[in-house]
Amino acid sequence: MIKAPLTKEKEVIANPTPMDELLAKHVVEVPEVGDVIHGTVIHVASSSALIDLGPLGTGIVLGKEMRDGLGPEGKLKVGTAITATLMDYENEDGYIELSIREASYEKSWDDIEHKLTNREVVTTKVVEANKGGLMIEVNGIMGFLPVSQLSSEHYPRVEDGDKNKILDLLKKLIGAEVHVRILDADRENEKLIVSEKAAQSEKEREIINLLRVGEVVEGVVSGVVDFGAFVKFAQPAKEGEKKPAEKLEGLVHISELAWQLIDDPREVIKTGDRVEAKIIGIEDTRISLSMKALKEDPWNTVLEKYKVNDIVPGKVDKINHFGAFVYLNKDIHGLAHVSEFQEVYPGKKIEEIFKEGETYSWKILSIEPKSHRMGLLPIKEGAAKEVKEKKAAKEEAKEEETNEAKEDKA
Repeated sequence: MIKAPLTKEKEVIANPTPMDELLAKHVVEVPEVGDVIHGTVIHVASSSALIDLGPLGTGIVLGKEMRDGLGPEGKLKVGTAITATLMDYENEDGYIELSIREASYEKSWDDIEHKLTNREVVTTKVVEANKGGLMIEVNGIMGFLPVSQLSSEHYPRVEDGDKNKILDLLKKLIGAEVHVRILDADRENEKLIVSEKAAQSEKEREIINLLRVGEVVEGVVSGVVDFGAFVKFAQPAKEGEKKPAEKLEGLVHISELAWQLIDDPREVIKTGDRVEAKIIGIEDTRISLSMKALKEDPWNTVLEKYKVNDIVPGKVDKINHFGAFVYLNKDIHGLAHVSEFQEVYPGKKIEEIFKEGETYSWKILSIEPKSHRMGLLPIKEGAAKEVKEKKAAKEEAKEEETNEAKEDKA
């Protein structure tokens, strides 16, 4: 193989020959190992390719160094201009050894960082799934798409939160094409994080900007989780316009499902239910909905039914470390705080006296309609009976006084 001389400087020659003069006009800068150089493919074999490097001579790309650098783009072809990294000045066959993979790797990261800076949307495919999210590939670089960054369309909603079920749903996305935006690109640590949600945010934001807090929407429950329910709905159509096909999704938080206290949203709502909800908040692309806002607040009339110092029956709904939650009816609840309980049953634990689902007598200590709070004091059964008898006797005496007053007037 004939190679051009590798020299960085012109050698001073007293009586130059025509060849010396020719070489002096075409001085070749000698690249160092690790430098990126350019060439043209002149021959391709099954496991190697020869590259014309001009005055430097001929380079060769071998096996893995060739395949890994091409990524999904295809095979090397004769006449293709390439960029490669110099690995060795001269291998055992006399060729300059090159790596397309090394050059491609740096070029890939350059492009990824450019896309990050310019907030570009990238189209890629899912190559693997794990319990935390999906593995994707951008420019031959493996990246991670966390579950939390999936679009509403692909978010795995498993009602019981079973991680194995979530993984099964994520595996179904392997091979699927997704549009993502790069969130983090760390070349040094080879860390690439992407978001499908962020890629859709601009389009969603345009539609969401047309919504208004206070509007009522109708939709279908697309998923129920521990903290609430997701509802898919169409953007409300203006008068005379066709109903938009584009679907949006909002969250009805567990506290906005109903006026009652709810421990598990699955007890009151399920996937597929058609519901109406009021838009109560819009933050970026997050839409907050409320179902209870469309119903009359039962606490508005609580003072018409109950008074402080009333002795009332109530069913224990839940017992925890700070007291017992008690329902006086299907809408109104109160709390018998542990400190109040200790006054009546010193040295006892609440669960030793009361059982969830059972009805007992309570004295109303306080009522706060605006904050939906009611303080209760447990009443011992004997004491409750005595209070009722005294109350009945008092009412009877009052009635007798009224009757006597009427008779005197007559």
